[in-house]
Amino acid sequence: MTRDRLWARLMELSAIGGQTHSGGVTRFSFTEAERQAKNQVIAYMKEAGLDVREDAAGNVIGRKEGRDPLAPVVLTGSHIDTVPDGGKFDGALGVLASIEVLQQMNERGITTTHPIEVIAFTDEEGARFGFGMIGSRALAGTLQAEHLEHADERQITIRQAMQEAGLDPARIAEAARSPEQVKAYVELHIEQGKILESRGLPVGVVSGIAGPLWQQFTLTGEAGHAGATPMNARRDPMQAAAEIMGYIYQETKKYTNAVATVGKARVIPGGINVIPQQVEFTLDLRDIELAVRDRLEQAIHTFAHEVCQASGIELRISTLQRVAPSPCSPGIRAIIEEGCKRAGLPVLTLVSGAGHDGMQFGGLCPIGMIFVRSRDGISHSPQEWSSPEDCRAGAEVLYHTLLQLAVEQNN
Repeated sequence: MTRDRLWARLMELSAIGGQTHSGGVTRFSFTEAERQAKNQVIAYMKEAGLDVREDAAGNVIGRKEGRDPLAPVVLTGSHIDTVPDGGKFDGALGVLASIEVLQQMNERGITTTHPIEVIAFTDEEGARFGFGMIGSRALAGTLQAEHLEHADERQITIRQAMQEAGLDPARIAEAARSPEQVKAYVELHIEQGKILESRGLPVGVVSGIAGPLWQQFTLTGEAGHAGATPMNARRDPMQAAAEIMGYIYQETKKYTNAVATVGKARVIPGGINVIPQQVEFTLDLRDIELAVRDRLEQAIHTFAHEVCQASGIELRISTLQRVAPSPCSPGIRAIIEEGCKRAGLPVLTLVSGAGHDGMQFGGLCPIGMIFVRSRDGISHSPQEWSSPEDCRAGAEVLYHTLLQLAVEQNN
């Protein structure tokens, strides 16, 4: 497996949307930076000898034809959009490693029975519209017309952004695949955690992906003067919000794999000497087991309503996204494990706490995931880092996995 070519492409792609002040990368969906990145990925795909197209959702697809063009396709890939001031490897490694793998197969004269396609999915992160995995939802056939009404901070909807990018939202259904058309999906991704690093291993086999639940809590009370209003006479939504946030973190710690994050908050009117009129905050709740996540959600909601009722605060909870946890296919896991052995690597199985495009494919095809070690477990940050050697090791495991799934035949 060619380490230098993969690494050079990773560094070259990271310059598109690169932030000179921090070294991070910002590439939101349907922006000029994303368009430039897509064009660069298209160039890499063509260098690899792949047939390239862009579907109705803006997914960039590179295809290596199989001996049987009508056989179900093996899919691989990831995304190239980022969070604000994000890292060089999140998503991009999966796309570029997949291209490298298929280029290696072509250079070695390897033909498979099944076609293989690498996909750079549109907007996995959800950073711009608060609604992610647009491209993978479209491919899975689960992207609905109402989803396109999600808007960014400038009130530009997904629908409008697609139109501005030259896409026709009315044709989004054309991106969908049927189960008969797809054999499997395998994604290579950085771990974004510390488990592999703590075990001294470059690569891991993912057993499943924890499902993210995104909600917004809106608490409305009564604004007042911070100095003239006694504490026992206040209807302060910030006090109630603080109690609820504390409960969220303490309750979540009772479960082994559950995680909860309050990532955004807004105080209205936001004066240092004003009791707030309203407080908004988000909740990101995840677990690999749906029953555990449901139990936690109910407990948090019950507590929040009790606190607000006792404080005279109006509470509204809206759900922004609800994605079920996604177990990886035991069959594909076994193939990835064999790929690790062929690459001379130990086998370690771990859970993905982060969400990925593959979780959209539960009703479409079996899925598998390969993790690559992240230094210090840092991700969504300019400090995100995976070494050239680890990236190469992950690509080698992906090579063996895709080859086995597509059934190798030498010319």
